[in-house]
Amino acid sequence: MNTQDYINLENQYGANNYHPLDVVIQKGDGIWVWDVEGRKYLDFLSAYSAVNQGHCHPRILEAMVEQAKRITLTSRAFRNDKLGLMYKKLSEISGLPKVLPMNSGAEAVETAIKAIRKWAYTVKGIPKDQAEIIVCENNFAGRTITIISFSTEQQYKEGFGPLTPGFKIIPYGDIDALKNAITPNTAAFLVEPIQGEGGIIVPPEGYLKAAEEVCRENNVLLVLDEIQTGLARTGKMFAFMHEGVQPDGITVGKALSGGFYPISAFLAKEEVMDVFKPGDHGSTFGGNPLAAAIAVAALDVLVEENLAERARELGDYFMNKLRTIESKHVKEVRGKGLLIGVELYPEAGGARRFCEALKDEGMLCKETHEHVIRFAPPLVISQNDIDWAFERIQKVLTTL
Repeated sequence: MNTQDYINLENQYGANNYHPLDVVIQKGDGIWVWDVEGRKYLDFLSAYSAVNQGHCHPRILEAMVEQAKRITLTSRAFRNDKLGLMYKKLSEISGLPKVLPMNSGAEAVETAIKAIRKWAYTVKGIPKDQAEIIVCENNFAGRTITIISFSTEQQYKEGFGPLTPGFKIIPYGDIDALKNAITPNTAAFLVEPIQGEGGIIVPPEGYLKAAEEVCRENNVLLVLDEIQTGLARTGKMFAFMHEGVQPDGITVGKALSGGFYPISAFLAKEEVMDVFKPGDHGSTFGGNPLAAAIAVAALDVLVEENLAERARELGDYFMNKLRTIESKHVKEVRGKGLLIGVELYPEAGGARRFCEALKDEGMLCKETHEHVIRFAPPLVISQNDIDWAFERIQKVLTTL
């Protein structure tokens, strides 16, 4: 079968809910992937930052295979010998003492919302069913009905109502808007340290720290969505660490498995997590021994290969090079670590055509919010590989 054969199969039998580039990937190793025709590409998306450790990292693969030979699933009806190890590592690298494992990133966010609401009623004393959670315009946290209910992207909500109430939306990066939005019924501020799907939007310096202070003054929880920004992507193990913030809770996922398996978690302070009692929340697959063994190996790779520091150094290097490109199409280059967005002017005709041109040059990336090209390579990338990519990016942005 060739590329078009595989595309035809997907189009015939699959739901039309994605718009992928027409490349059919068959194999991956580190920063490289190969399609079914044998063509080689540098992966500059990392499965939306799920493979920070690179494709098929041998150490994580070994942990997965070894655990799969023993036992893969016990359910939470029983304990297993891997889960506590995952909890300990997540707690040590985040500074948050409690962990609740789930599978997808959206599940982690749903878990956070349930914890926030129960804390609001049982700890803060907000009247029943009156708790409000403040979120920001342009956010992205997943695709469940409750999560799309606080999205400002109309397409995500159209045709899926009735939607879930209880959310108040404010501009991103505006600390005065946060102050003005808080009421006695405010339970939490749920926010991304950097808006990833929203277009790699970096808030003003000091925004998270100021938000933490506002939340503390008003007995409001600060819960950060670190599913895309966490686990070394921005140059720190978590993006909140750039400002010395101590959140009440965070959501993690994606690179928690290095791309081998769906693993996510909600991490929180004891006061927040202890609102859960047996039967309040759970998941058949959440915290299974296969997931936990993979997560332990994935976290060890991030720490022992110094991937956060690598992301910081190479991210600065790459952004500085991108800013030297003289192109009539480029409006702004922004980001932190190896999470970088190149925003194009509307007159450029949309970011997708540039992504298609880069594919033809042997580089895979993806547009977000129509006018932004997202660059997020695996953190194991080398400076020489960045130079190789830069030549192709410069060519496309200056000649297309």
